[in-house]
Parts: sequence; structure tokens; C-alpha cells
Amino acid sequence: MNIPAITSVSTPKDAVLPAGDGKATCPSGLTIAYVGAETGPNAQLGINIFNGIQLAINQHNQANKGCQVGFKKFDTEGDPNKATGPVTQAVNEADIVGVVGLPFSGESKATGNIFEQQGLVHITPSATNPALTQNGWKTFFRGLGNDAVQGPAAAKFLTDKLQAKKVYLVQDDSDYGIGLGTTTSKALGSALVGTDKVTTGQKDFSAVISKIINAKPDAVYYSGYYAEGAPFDQQLVNKGYTGTFVGPDGVKDDQFIKLAGDASSNAYFTCPCIPGELIPSFESAYKTLASAEPGTYSIEGYDATTVLLAGIDKGNTTRAKLVDWVKNYDADGLSKHYKWDSTGELQAPTVYGYKVEGGKIVPIGTIG
Repeated sequence: MNIPAITSVSTPKDAVLPAGDGKATCPSGLTIAYVGAETGPNAQLGINIFNGIQLAINQHNQANKGCQVGFKKFDTEGDPNKATGPVTQAVNEADIVGVVGLPFSGESKATGNIFEQQGLVHITPSATNPALTQNGWKTFFRGLGNDAVQGPAAAKFLTDKLQAKKVYLVQDDSDYGIGLGTTTSKALGSALVGTDKVTTGQKDFSAVISKIINAKPDAVYYSGYYAEGAPFDQQLVNKGYTGTFVGPDGVKDDQFIKLAGDASSNAYFTCPCIPGELIPSFESAYKTLASAEPGTYSIEGYDATTVLLAGIDKGNTTRAKLVDWVKNYDADGLSKHYKWDSTGELQAPTVYGYKVEGGKIVPIGTIG
């Protein structure tokens, strides 16, 4: 089964960029914050995002001498039980007018009301649980497709592109893993030959693996994050599994390859994220900043920040005005068109497929 990698993506020709026209003026002391994982088991997904934010703010400030926007970071460790502290701290700092985050669904669910009470706009570049936009929050906006989109796209990818007749689905116990597991299972229909659950922090997957080996699936879909997904795939392969391993955006990171080792060569990924590494201007600027290739959600973090910066440049320098700005936003970013419905969902989001090839994650095109 060889699905070729793609080597380019088209970007909107009128994409709004952080530099704007370079003529912006704004009061000093305005700040955009990143709230999310900087440390913790899945920190790399957060690091990819805040590097994208940093790049956007750097480009904006270099171009607009009359509008210097600050950047602050608050570490949640990606943990719903620890996120309320950093979020409370961020919303209580009056100079913060907009937030990019939180990266994960569980922590977003645990803290959305805190942002809402303080009227502070936050754009998540990566939290995909569909229920997040069903809380009536007016300050929450999702900068990508949710798992009601990714689940069916993943199912179609498994059965059509990968030609899997039998799929075994394993999900973790996070809000993200459960939500995506549910939408993917539904969409798989009769191709689903079994499901099982694992827990965050689990190290030994032998019980699940023996059930999988008995079911003889062509593919295993793991709905969770790379911290568990990598050792799970490694143990699967070591126990003799020869099928395909497919993970979602939470698994799609170079850390997965690092942790799973050679076993990772059987892996594909689904992600409502665009391959930022294929956009030359973004790739080279990001590399200069981070000394690394753009990662999963780097460009989504960059675009989300650009939306907020464009608002500030147009004179929306209070929290209330910036919420209104995002609510009515309708323009292209580098990764996609940004226009939200009344719940904070984007219209017409895209899902991409990726695979491991030669020890690297490479994009294979749109899958839904």
C-alpha cells in the first residue's frame, strides 16, 4: 500500500499576514497570551503552537513600529486538573486582550467558563471535541475542524484509501479521545471489529494487544495522544502485529516516531491541520525562529494570532471589541478561510492525511 507524499499545498493569494500594512498604531502594553502545555507528557503539541504565535507577533512588531504587542505564556501542562490556575492568572491580567489556546479539549472544557466570565476571547488552534462549542460560550472560537468532521474523514481514509476491511479502535480516557473515538466508531460501521479503552499514563498495553491480535484487523485506529500512542504501537509491532497503525492529530508529532522507534514505520495519521512545512515562506521563517520544522498546529497557531493582531491593528484594543472582531471575521489565513458561525465553529474545514516515511511524517493530501 503506497500512497505518495504531496510536495506542495496551495495557499490563498489574499491571505492576511501578521505584518499587515506596517502602519498600525496602538496603545503600548497590549498583550496576546498563549495558555497551554509547555511541559507535560504531550508538551510538544503546545510548543508547536506557541512557536507559531511567537513568529506571528515577531513579524507584526517588526513591521509596525507604532504598535508593539506583547506575548505572555502560561503553562497548563495540558492537564484539565491543573489548567484553571494558569487560566485564572491570565484572565486577571488586564493587559491581555486575546488568547491563543487552549490546545487540548479536556483543559478547554474545564476552563471555558473562566474566559467567559472575564469576556476574554480565546481561539483554540487544536482542541477538537465537538461539544466545546455547545456550551453557549461567546468568547470561544475553534480554528480548525472538529472531530465530528475528523471522525468520518478518518473512517473513510481507513476503509477507502487504506482499504482496511477490519478496523480495531482503541481510545484513551480524555475528552478528546472519547469524542473522536465515538465519531470514528459510528462512521466505521460494519468495518469495526472491536473497540477497547486505555488510560492516560498507561505503560503496558499487553491486555489490549492480545484482543487485537485475536481479532486480526487490517488497521488499528488509536484515538488519543502520542504519550500513550507511541508505546502502544511499539508493543503492538513487537507482539507480531503486521497491519497499519493510524492515529489522529494528538498522535501526529515527531515525538511519536522518537518514542515508538522503528515500529512507527507502520503509521498513518489524520489531522484537521494543514502541512505548514509545505508553505515555503512560513517554513523558512519558522525554522529560523524555532530551529525546527513547523509541527502539528504551528500554522494554525500562527493564523489564530494573525486574526487577533489584525483586530488590534484596526483599533480593537479592548477585550469586548476584540471578541466582536473575531465574531465577525471573514478573511483568508495562510492555512484556510476564517469565518465562524454563531457557536464558534469554522465553516468548511479540511482534514489531511499523513504517513511515516523514512523516519519523518509526510503529508499525503486531503482526506475530507
